[in-house]
Amino acid sequence: MSLIGETAGPPAADIIKNATDASFAADVLDASRDAPVIVDFWATWCGPCRQLGPALEKAVTAAKGAVKLVKVDIDKNPAYAGQLRVQSIPAVFAFVDGQPVDGFMGAVPDSQVKAFVDKLAKLKGSGGPSPIDDLLTLAKESLELGDMGGAAQAYAEVLQADPQNAKALGGLAKVYLTSGDVERAGEIVEMAGPDAKDPDLDSVRAALALAAEAPSETTPFEKRLAANPDDHEARFELAKALAGSHRLEAAADELLTIIEKDRAWNDDAARKQLLIVFEAAGQMSEISRNGRRRLSAILFS
Repeated sequence: MSLIGETAGPPAADIIKNATDASFAADVLDASRDAPVIVDFWATWCGPCRQLGPALEKAVTAAKGAVKLVKVDIDKNPAYAGQLRVQSIPAVFAFVDGQPVDGFMGAVPDSQVKAFVDKLAKLKGSGGPSPIDDLLTLAKESLELGDMGGAAQAYAEVLQADPQNAKALGGLAKVYLTSGDVERAGEIVEMAGPDAKDPDLDSVRAALALAAEAPSETTPFEKRLAANPDDHEARFELAKALAGSHRLEAAADELLTIIEKDRAWNDDAARKQLLIVFEAAGQMSEISRNGRRRLSAILFS
């Protein structure tokens, strides 16, 4: 008998489901605003995946709806696995409020799976935010409102109490990047270290990578495109230049135009660059949301 549905709680279809690239935004990003969502990236040929899958299902079922599980076959649905830079499977990510907050790679003991799920189950309604959480919320709101000074001060207060707080380091790096201080943003990212995980850190890392490889001018490529709109190389270089100056929406538009005309051009270079642009913009930004919708329409048309 299947493990799904053996424990009283919500119907199995509500807490454990298969997702596609097309349904990922709804099944994971949107759903994680109501309850933590675990994403299991797997494939039919992967032996460790077959070992881990039942343990995840059992632990999630036992949580009785406090956590949801979404399974993604990466052979059939490679887009989001690529965005999350999945290098090997099984790969497990936990999403809360539309953002990846935790995860692990490989098959792990059942006890570790249960502890992972139990920890996530406590994230919602765990007794109210801490003072650090309040400061982080204030900082993020200030950043979104364009109050760079207020955001920087709040993030600095968090770092005084917790010098390695990944959210504060990521937010402060974003403040510097948004203010045009690329060098200082890079220093903050280095302070965080390569293993620190936070969406803002990932965003700044991607933006710095785009800036490092960007041409300094757009004019030569604009002239080439005026002469030949199908010059994909010129359009690709133009997109790189736009992304390097943080004009990410315009860069995404140019890359999507290439994909629309020739999706496999230059070994899928435009789509790969587009994923970095999405990461630099932030996975939940309007640029990424709109871009993913347009990309899906192109790829699945």
